[in-house]
Amino acid sequence: MNEMTSDSPSTHTGDHYSVQYDRLDDEPLSVAVADAVATFCNMNVTDLDPLHYAINADALERLFEPRANGLRSEGSVTFEYNDCLVTVTATGEILVERP
Repeated sequence: MNEMTSDSPSTHTGDHYSVQYDRLDDEPLSVAVADAVATFCNMNVTDLDPLHYAINADALERLFEPRANGLRSEGSVTFEYNDCLVTVTATGEILVERP
């Protein structure tokens, strides 16, 4: 199972998993989302359906990428993926929970 790096603060309870994504990191947001869902579901990330079955991964990346005037500070997107509800916020939080 892939996990977020040790320097990514996370919380995991029985009903949700939350991890902080570094928006300035080289790792794509889509990879971080898949890793978070795999961790929450106690699965290997390669056993998940491709993320693009649930959301346009390129659009997700562009929504939260750094801009010329800095990082987006507000907003979020929520979608279903692998029988989970995933919320990505402009502050870099990835929250995974059961719907």
